[in-house]
This record gives sequence, C-alpha cells and structure tokens, in this order.
Amino acid sequence: MDGSWSLMSGAMRAADAPKGLHSGTVRRVAAFARPHWRRLAVFLALTVVAAVIAVSTPLLAGRVVDQIVGGGAVSAVVWLALAIAGLAVADAAVGLAERWQSAHIGEGLIFDLRRAVFEHVQRMPIAFFTRTRTGALVSRLNNDVIGAQRTFTATLSGLVTNVIQLVLSVAVMVTLSWQVTLLALVLLPIFVIPARRIARRMADLQRESAEQNASMTTQMTERFSAPGATLVKLFGRPRDEASEFAERAGKVRDLGVRTAMLTRWFMTTLTLVSALALALVYGLGGWLALDGQLAAGTVVSLALLLTRLYTPLTALANVRVDVMTALVSFERIFEVLDLDPMITEKERPRELPDGAVSVEFDAVRFAYPSPHSYSLASLEDVAALDHRGGEEVLHGVSFRAEAGEMVALVGPSGAGKSTIASLVPRLYDVDAGAVRLSDVDVRDLGFDTMKSAVGVVTQDGHLFHDTIRANLAYVSPGVADADIWHALDRARLTELVRSLPDGLDTVVGERGYRLSGGERQRLTIARLLLAQPRVVVLDEATAHLDSESEVAVSEALAEALAGRTSLVIAHRLSTIRAADRICVVAEGRVVEQGTHDELLAADGRYAQLYRTQFRDGAGEPADGPDGGTPTGEPAGDEAVVA
Repeated sequence: MDGSWSLMSGAMRAADAPKGLHSGTVRRVAAFARPHWRRLAVFLALTVVAAVIAVSTPLLAGRVVDQIVGGGAVSAVVWLALAIAGLAVADAAVGLAERWQSAHIGEGLIFDLRRAVFEHVQRMPIAFFTRTRTGALVSRLNNDVIGAQRTFTATLSGLVTNVIQLVLSVAVMVTLSWQVTLLALVLLPIFVIPARRIARRMADLQRESAEQNASMTTQMTERFSAPGATLVKLFGRPRDEASEFAERAGKVRDLGVRTAMLTRWFMTTLTLVSALALALVYGLGGWLALDGQLAAGTVVSLALLLTRLYTPLTALANVRVDVMTALVSFERIFEVLDLDPMITEKERPRELPDGAVSVEFDAVRFAYPSPHSYSLASLEDVAALDHRGGEEVLHGVSFRAEAGEMVALVGPSGAGKSTIASLVPRLYDVDAGAVRLSDVDVRDLGFDTMKSAVGVVTQDGHLFHDTIRANLAYVSPGVADADIWHALDRARLTELVRSLPDGLDTVVGERGYRLSGGERQRLTIARLLLAQPRVVVLDEATAHLDSESEVAVSEALAEALAGRTSLVIAHRLSTIRAADRICVVAEGRVVEQGTHDELLAADGRYAQLYRTQFRDGAGEPADGPDGGTPTGEPAGDEAVVA
C-alpha cells in the first residue's frame, strides 16, 4: 500500500514537474543548506541506521520461524525475540532522533528562506506591489518555501533510505533465494505500469480541482472583503450570487467524488497486485521449502523483505520527479530574490544637518520603469508582462521649498503631482536631475534618515488590522501612552477613542474599516504627529472629511506643520491660499510658480484653474491622489505602466 501510494503520488507530480532547472540552482540551494551541514550529516547517518534496521528485522523473524520449525532451544527463540524487540526500540529511538534533526533542518531552512524573501520584498519599489497579486506573493513565502524545505527532509532522506533499503534487500534476497528474487523483480512492471497510467488521470483531476477551488475561493474572498460586501449589498443579486457559488462548489464536490473513487479503485488494484505477488513468493518459496531447497524461516524472511523491496523501487522510480519538483520551489523563490530592488542604499550614506529641511527639485526627469525590471508574470497572474513603460512623465521639473515653507502643487488630473510627491520620500529614483533635502541628494541618504525626515499622509491612509495603539506606535516603537493621547488630542480624536470600550486597545479592522473615513484619516494624521518628520508631504489629506472634521484636522495640521517644510497636493482653495508658494503642474512640467496673488495677476494657467475650479472653493474629483487613480499608481498621461 505504501509503495503504490508513493508511486501514484510521484506520477501525479510528474505532470507538473519542470523539464530542467537553471544550472546555478543547485549551487544556490547548497548555499542555503551550508549553515545546517552538521545536522545534515547526523540526519543522513541516522537514516542509514534506520535502513539497516528495516532490513535486519525480517532476517531475525525468519530465524525465529526456523528455530520453531526445527525444534530449536527456547532460549534461542527468546534471544531472537529480544533482539527483534531491541531493534524495534532502536528503530523508534532512531526515528525520534531522525525526526528531531529533520525538524531542525526543515524549520531552520524555512526560517532562512522566509526571512530572506520577506526582507527582499520589503526593499522592492512601490510599483512592484501595485502589480503583484498579494496571494501569489504570500504563496511564495508559504507553499514554495515548504516545498523547498522538502528537498532536505522528505526527498533527501527518502532517497538515501530507499537506496540503502533497496541495495540491502536485493543483496539479502539474492543470498536467500535468487529464484524468488527474480520472480519479485519480474512482477514489478505489473505493479508500476497501471500506477503511471491511472496517476496521470489523477493528476488531471487534481489540477482541475485546484482550478475550481481557486475560482470558488476567489469569489468568497472578493465578496467577503468589506468593499466587496458593500458592493454586493448595494448592487448585487444575492440569489444569483448564491447560485453562482453553488455551481462552483458543485463542481468541486463532483471532482472530489471522482477523485475519491478513482483513488480507491487504483489502491484496490495495486493492493491486489501486491497480494498476488506475495502469494507467488509464498507459493514458490513454499515449494522450494518443501523440496528442501529453502528453510521455512527463509520463506518468511523473503516475504517480509518483499515489502522492503517494492516500496523503495517504486519510490526511486520517481526520484527524478521528486527532486525536480522540490527544487522548482527553490527556483520560484530565487525568482523573487533575483528581482532588482531598484531603490538601494549607499554603503556610507550621508546624514541630514540638524534643523528645518529644505526640499529642492533640480531639473528632474522621470519615467515609470518597465514591469520587466521589477515584476514577474507569475506574480501578476498574466501570460506575459506588460511591455509598456519607460515613457518620460516628468520633464525637467524644478522648484524649491525653503526650510519651513509650504509649497502647494496644483494642476489637472494626470499632470504629475502625485509622481512629484512620490519622489520626495524616494519611493522611486529620478532618471535625471536630483531631488535634494537640505542640498543633500536623497540617493545619498540612508533609509532610516529618509524615513525619520519625511512623513506622508495620503487620501487613503492605510491602517493595519491591529489596535489603535499599535497603529500609532508603528512609527515610534515604545512611545508612551501619554504621547499617544497628546497626538490624538491634536488630531481631534481623544473624545472618540475614550468613548470606545477598549480605548487604545480597540482593533480598527482590516484597513481600518471599523472606523469612518474621517476617523481613519485623522488617525493617520495622529500617526504623523507622533513621527515628527521634518518634511511633510500631504496628498489632499482632508479629502475624505466632512466640513466639521476638516476644520478640526486643518487646525491640527497647521499646528503640526509649524516650522516644518511641507509639500501639499492641493485641490481646495483654502489650502492653496495658505501656501508660501504655488507650483502649477501641467503635462509633467512646472509651468508656473508664485503666490496666489502673483499667479492671479499673471493671468496664466493658474488663473484659468482658479476661474474654472477654485473660485467657489470647490476642488477636483478626489478618486485618487491626482483625482483619478488609486494611491501609488500614475494618473492620466502618467499611466504608462498602469
């Protein structure tokens, strides 16, 4: 049974096994295994011992039968029984020790791989996350890492154990009876051929079942998320939704029944073949025993060794599939590790001078990179990556915000405002020119310096599924509750948080959906107040607030921005008038600069925007940072790699 199931599983994996691997994969695998080489050596030694014990037990069992049939001494039978018992105890002890070592090796390898992938992904550019399916990326950290771990536990130990068992079993069986051994080997094709044929059908069923499960899971995931559930409530058709889900679940059910029956038929057939093979061994062995050519105990030993022969033979028949399937998980992990982070830190980064910080854009040119430089088709669930990209969206942008000044960026949707804002915290690197903080190129600054110096508040401030305290303390680990309450007070949230049953320990829900849009936005502003950056980028931070909340938050922002340099993407007249300088952005260029009054007097692009959009204090539609696209995506003319 064990051998037949192993054979079928291997044949099923063969359907999806890769034809070959990159020549450097094995070397990279060895590099990850190197820190565990001592445990690996002990593990392999224990595997050899376990294989020897597995072959020794049938021989002792045969000796017991010979003693009984031949009228041997009771003491001999007792000693043999004790030896078998001793081997059983030794086998159990070796098994525990082997499992101890394999667990440490496997879990240690999982830890190393997950840490490496997680740390690498954290360094990837924002564009990577806007294109990648989160589930596919998480799968690399879970399924593929575990699949890679099997290379050193199940596959490696199985290969060593099966080779040793096969060699020892064949050697011992030949010495006992070459005729019985030959019969066992001749029957092997009868055991193998049905397994491979039926297993291919099983592989097809498993693949179809996985696809149907994925379809069913996708529907559940989309409908059970807060935005999806809201859409269904507002515009959905519950009966149609239930009918569609029932249809998909029904297909999964039917495939499950077919798989179960085919599996049972397959296992029954191969069990019958194994039983017939065992019967032939007993028949030929019994005949030889009655003819005086074999001892009765030898027949028993041969029958027991038969199980030690078929299991490793069938497993080794699929060893290439097992190894290739295990190593392909490494390939998928290395795919992610080989992606260029694009944003890198210099070995000896510079520090910012103390005090307020100026922000300067000096002839900045920028094009969103092509997906080939930072993404994978498999992570996007597409056949091929988008070839678009590389078209310049910022054309020689130059302006300067002096220390402590507020500069407002205005312009139509897709003009390039959000792209300009994303270059300040170095979410992307410029292609030409420079972005400088206090006359230091941001590419020369360390990551920690950048994160402490620049704070960003977007329209859709993200919150983790965690407590209010944890979300606020994320920017300042170990911050005292008194400071948290002070930040909440300045963000006009104290009364709300104190009214909650769990106060600071209230869980805000996934993406903060347990809070209203205004409450969520004020919480992100409180987080900014705790971070105390010297440069603040506000991407229409009051867009989701009602009039009363907007006034309260605007007052808090005015207090928070005092003495700090700020870059504000503005759609509201009140924000624009408060700016020390206004930069009008159009088609990736700063076409005008000046104060509100200066630009009105110039009667240029800003005056036109004022007359059409700002005069009544109304802003542009605020679906995204530039009024048309989600946060992190280029808008309008910039959407070359949407």
